[in-house]
Amino acid sequence: MRRLQHRQAEGEDLILITRTSDELDLTNQASVRHFMQTEKPDQVILAAAKVGGIIANNSYPAQFIYENLMIECNVIHAAYEAGVKKLLQLGSSCIYPKLATQPMREDALLTGTLEPTNEPYAIAKIAGIKLCESYNRQYGVDYRSVMPTNLYGPGDNFHPENSHVLPALIRRFHEAAQRGDARVTVWGSGKPMREFLHVDDMAEASLFVLDLDDETYQRETEPMLSHINVGSGTDVTIRELAETVARVTGFEGTLDFDASKPDGTPRKLMDVSRLARLGWTATIPLGQGIEETYAWFLAQGLDQLRSK
Repeated sequence: MRRLQHRQAEGEDLILITRTSDELDLTNQASVRHFMQTEKPDQVILAAAKVGGIIANNSYPAQFIYENLMIECNVIHAAYEAGVKKLLQLGSSCIYPKLATQPMREDALLTGTLEPTNEPYAIAKIAGIKLCESYNRQYGVDYRSVMPTNLYGPGDNFHPENSHVLPALIRRFHEAAQRGDARVTVWGSGKPMREFLHVDDMAEASLFVLDLDDETYQRETEPMLSHINVGSGTDVTIRELAETVARVTGFEGTLDFDASKPDGTPRKLMDVSRLARLGWTATIPLGQGIEETYAWFLAQGLDQLRSK
């Protein structure tokens, strides 16, 4: 939204139509249809989802598959019914098999078994890709999908149980530093490798893909391979990530790793060569991004946590 508002401020003729989850329940088909028929948007960006880390995915598998399927089905179909010709939906890197060849190419989709800890969420996101492909093929619309790697940045969810790994580490190390703790325990062995992308980079990439003309977009996609990976193209171990967060938050104690807890997929690195060929690459280094995220957490995130 910040990127669209910036475009608007620079003089682009944009009317931004948004709703919070409190204002519009995307799992309610009638409500979504009414919204689309009333507002009649020209383009739709579907970024809404039920998301969380390993704990949340393990604890609420039914909610993760149900809510995400409902959101995708309702929004995509209602957009079509309302005459929307162009739509962009955001997926997830977890759509790829647990042991996919690294870095993961778009054509690795549906070639192997998914990571069990987030399989329900991944299946829902795969369904979203196939919904877009099917509506394109049957109805001649232009519905595109981008598959982001792990995202982080200002506005993230820092809940101790339901957040993703990076914001969870930021909160844990911040609180440990404030208390003067001697040790912090991190889930897993620390060996898995993960790729991270700042939300501002993701926003730029999404708008870049949405703005591509049909000929350019189709040159790098196929009717049955319409999604595009979005990532930084580099990864770090969870241990390296934790050490960076410890430094940024000022934690000076010892890091312990609890190998009895699940690691998840051994490695998740996106092949972003298709997007690079189209003309876009990430620009925000991980260290800089973590520092910016922690600054936002100190300025605004703490107030949100205290209100929960």
